Amino acid sequence: MIENIPPCPQCSCAYTYVMNALVVCPECSHEWVPAESGEEGGDAVGARVVKDSVGNVLQDGDTVVVVKALKVKGSPSGIKAGTKVRNIRLVDGVDGHDIDCKVDGFGAMQLKSSVVKKG
Repeated sequence: MIENIPPCPQCSCAYTYVMNALVVCPECSHEWVPAESGEEGGDAVGARVVKDSVGNVLQDGDTVVVVKALKVKGSPSGIKAGTKVRNIRLVDGVDGHDIDCKVDGFGAMQLKSSVVKKG
């Protein structure tokens, strides 16, 4: 449990509260993972939370499942719904693609977190 709950890094609201592993701001609805004690210096503003299609927080190394069929450029077939992707890496991708991974049969690619769920 966090003894001193930090104010919101976006709107500076002092009425933040802890929900599971996240700190939540009731005014602007911003959610973030609190920094370790004594380590906060500006990194908390840059930290972002990536959530899957059902709202679970994703982390590096997680296994996810594709929830809808995806078309892949240059491939006659796409990625089918239910395809399991192991060992993802979260990145700041282009156009909302925030997961870097290797899909069996397709190779390395980036996916949007809105088309996967934690598995």
